[in-house]
Amino acid sequence: MVVLGACAAWSLITAGAHEGRPEGVLLAILAVAAGYAAGRIGGVLAPVGAPCAAAVAGLVLTVAVPHLAPGPRFAAPLGQAGATAALLALSAGAACCAGWTAGSAGARTASGALAVGITAAAAVVGSVAGFVACAAVLLCSLAAGRLRGRGPGLVGAAVAVASVTGLAWALAWDAVPEGPADALAGQLTGHRVELWRDALRLARDHPALGVGPGRFGELSAAATGTPVPDGRPHSAPLQIAAEQGVVGVVLLAAGFCWVLYALWRSPRPTPVVLTAAAALTVLAAVATLGNALGFTAVSAGAGVLAGLATARPLAEEPAAAPGGVPAWDDRLTP
Repeated sequence: MVVLGACAAWSLITAGAHEGRPEGVLLAILAVAAGYAAGRIGGVLAPVGAPCAAAVAGLVLTVAVPHLAPGPRFAAPLGQAGATAALLALSAGAACCAGWTAGSAGARTASGALAVGITAAAAVVGSVAGFVACAAVLLCSLAAGRLRGRGPGLVGAAVAVASVTGLAWALAWDAVPEGPADALAGQLTGHRVELWRDALRLARDHPALGVGPGRFGELSAAATGTPVPDGRPHSAPLQIAAEQGVVGVVLLAAGFCWVLYALWRSPRPTPVVLTAAAALTVLAAVATLGNALGFTAVSAGAGVLAGLATARPLAEEPAAAPGGVPAWDDRLTP
């Protein structure tokens, strides 16, 4: 609550300094908080049913909501591919968490089939990024079942997000060699890279308070020159840097680090924790390269999955392992 409250307060401060519009940031923070609370409650009352329900809800939203379903704008540079991929990855992660939590073979099989079905649905609706994201979550979840300690996996998640973020900033800074830069620009589109460069320029010119929430579209030449402007640089870290300055970026990083710490402290089994971490890492990577967090459903879904993976049971029911240590409490094992 301290981290989320600081993010909300700082958005109001920067908005007041530059007549910005903090409504979008506040709505995203509210969605994360509400989703996290719902996930914690659902994880206690229905450890298997709640993740399955969340997975089905994410799949239905992806297909049914016009702004998330594939359409004429899906392949455009400013399309909805990132939000679709992020929501599908979160849904697959929730289904895998249900499978690792289930106590019966039938429930585990049903949850696994749901996760595979979500991955197949991503291919059916034409979301290549969603299919890759779901497949990555499934593979990480299978690998998590063979790990005893959760620390290395969570460190790997942090390194992966930092690497993707560093790559995005390097592209915006023109610090990537010409050959790889051209290849990446071809995949991301040159227009998106221009948006990132405008965001980095605004961040350099206003490092303390940024230009104010919601004002990137007014000050970016690349944003105003697109046929369908949406006022965003399509990279969460770069947007925060441009609109809220260095402190905003630090608070964003603190929020993700807090999630990883909460997962490390979670009483849930290690496969559940690492599966949720994998799905949230995919979301963070997609949000770094696109506009996934601009959709309330994605922000709320991230909060729900984090809440499900950190929910504390009403009774400490895990059986004790040799030595008297609960089977799930492996944070300090070699």
